[in-house]
Amino acid sequence: MNITQLGTSPGALAEKMGIELVEASADKVVASMPVEGNTQPYGLLHGGASCVLAETAGSIAAMLHAMSVDPDAIAVGIELNASHHRGVRAGRVTATAEAIHRGGTLASYEILVVDDRQRRVCTARLACAIRPGSAISTKAS
Repeated sequence: MNITQLGTSPGALAEKMGIELVEASADKVVASMPVEGNTQPYGLLHGGASCVLAETAGSIAAMLHAMSVDPDAIAVGIELNASHHRGVRAGRVTATAEAIHRGGTLASYEILVVDDRQRRVCTARLACAIRPGSAISTKAS
């Protein structure tokens, strides 16, 4: 499954980074991306890239939850924190976002990012506000 098959795109950044969905539900999302093209100057996976992968996985789960609360509702990230545990030079990294809390106004997820050998690369936590769809204008100001 790719990121556009949910009927809504998580954005140009996720697409540019090569993020692909493996599994998607309101309780759990699994997504992966290549290390190549997402590195910092030392050739290691960029910490910001791990954060983008983590936030994308958690946001998709929160979006699916929001749609189950109200078909017009949206999920917007309000906090992301991450701890980076090891560097990765090649292969793919996979994020698994699992629900911590799914409420009417807030959803939070713990996201584990691992390398091809299932070694922990990053641990993140994401909180998303669940808002009415009318809360966000799609027009640029």
